[in-house]
Amino acid sequence: MTSTHNRFKIYYLILPVLFFLLNGCGNSSTSDPTPQANKYLVSSSLIGEYSKSALQSRADGLGGGLSSPAVTIFVNSLLKYNIKAYKIIYKTKNIDGTEIQASGALIIPSATEALPMISQQHGTIRTDTQAPSNYQPSSEAYSIASIFGSNGYIIACPDYIGYGVSKSIQHPYEHRESLAQASLDMIRAASEFLANEKINWNKKLMITGYSQGGFATMSLQKKIEEQFPTEFNLVASSCGAGAYNKSQFMKDLYNTTTHAIPEYNQLYIWVTQTYNRVYGLNRMMNTYFKEPYATDIQANGNNANVNISFNLAINESFKKAVNDGTDTPFLNAVKDNDVFDWAPKTETQLYHGDADQQVFYSNSVTAEKAMKAKGGKVNLFTSEGGTHGSTLQYYAIGTYTFFTGKR
Repeated sequence: MTSTHNRFKIYYLILPVLFFLLNGCGNSSTSDPTPQANKYLVSSSLIGEYSKSALQSRADGLGGGLSSPAVTIFVNSLLKYNIKAYKIIYKTKNIDGTEIQASGALIIPSATEALPMISQQHGTIRTDTQAPSNYQPSSEAYSIASIFGSNGYIIACPDYIGYGVSKSIQHPYEHRESLAQASLDMIRAASEFLANEKINWNKKLMITGYSQGGFATMSLQKKIEEQFPTEFNLVASSCGAGAYNKSQFMKDLYNTTTHAIPEYNQLYIWVTQTYNRVYGLNRMMNTYFKEPYATDIQANGNNANVNISFNLAINESFKKAVNDGTDTPFLNAVKDNDVFDWAPKTETQLYHGDADQQVFYSNSVTAEKAMKAKGGKVNLFTSEGGTHGSTLQYYAIGTYTFFTGKR
């Protein structure tokens, strides 16, 4: 009895050691590691699955909307794979640095080979319906992003702050930092989703956008290159018709007679109100604008009807303070959103129409000049006689050709 009892005692001592060796450090290759917690991704949900034939009508509609048979043929030629569209909710930062949740759409082609990712920053939208994560026919995610996705690209489409899941927050229109941060964190969340779902990404990242999306893309590129240069393999950037040189653009608007298009003027009002709020200036609108426009803007914001050249609606004392450099709080707010005077390391293409009345062509001209002077990898492609609307097709075709060479 004593001998048997001792043997059992030895077994009880040895068994835990053997268990540790076999299941802990001694045989780690046979055990599944604990999945790493997502740092940015909060949740994902499938919006829908769409066949190439279902995407055909979207392609036909997009080509027709650009009013060119050649564009219709080009757009239809992009369709190659079925796609899945997902709504992504992720963590990002608000303008005050606090953590909030934002959202976006993620387009995944039904392909087995490793594919590159495009982060596509959308242009100006006026309603939440147009946000990518809502995936309505009026959104860029539903149309051009899904068509590009069908060609064999993973497409990440951030809503930005103020749309989608963050729609209760006022959108900080044309604010460099928040656009860049929301777009960057969408890419991070998308990469976590791809890893979780074991989707084959070749780790190449390309970024693009038009109008506000062009400005957002340039802001994103600058943030990645200067603050997170090793986080992604950023191989190409294509920016269309963005307001990169905010300081010069503002002075042009204040001091020259331009169009009298209310819809365009509403965008300049929106920028003014955003900077007034985001930078804590908190001025009444009669500081910036003459009557009767100041009262209309104070009451209706970027829905106000300013149907004269924008310079004629600007308060003369404010204009003088801008021109002589004495309104430093406002000038510094505008300057903080300049993204034209730096040196991109990633190959960058700019697209702009030289007859663009909404976002003046000088934004891209001065950007190319300043960037090249600093050794930046940038080239400007000009659509001669192109307006803000008509240059979109020139940008789309050029971007596709550019990105195809970087796959």
